[in-house]
Amino acid sequence: MSDPLDTVFAAMADPTRRAILAMLLEDDMAVTDVAEPFEMSLAAISKHLNILSRAGLISQERRGRVKWCKLEPDAMKAASVWMQGFGQFEPVNLDAFERFLAAELTPGGSEDTQK
Repeated sequence: MSDPLDTVFAAMADPTRRAILAMLLEDDMAVTDVAEPFEMSLAAISKHLNILSRAGLISQERRGRVKWCKLEPDAMKAASVWMQGFGQFEPVNLDAFERFLAAELTPGGSEDTQK
């Protein structure tokens, strides 16, 4: 893929990689900490991290014997600008989206919000 936008969208197409990006929103993490919640080998997680790195979505740095991952949010700007160009993709209010999901995922939640 020669277009950087294609590379970013391809990297974000995988649910494991999206979960990793969400984890890195909180703070930088050691590779072993990134791998912990997933039921896959460290080698498999490393492949996901390499794809995210090649897309520019994360950076990796060795600190002593530990490899750390850091989110690079500027890499998503081009994708965001591209989507907003269609006019139907407004900036997402994540707090409202979180409340919506909580209501939908709670048993009887969607019925409670309709009252």
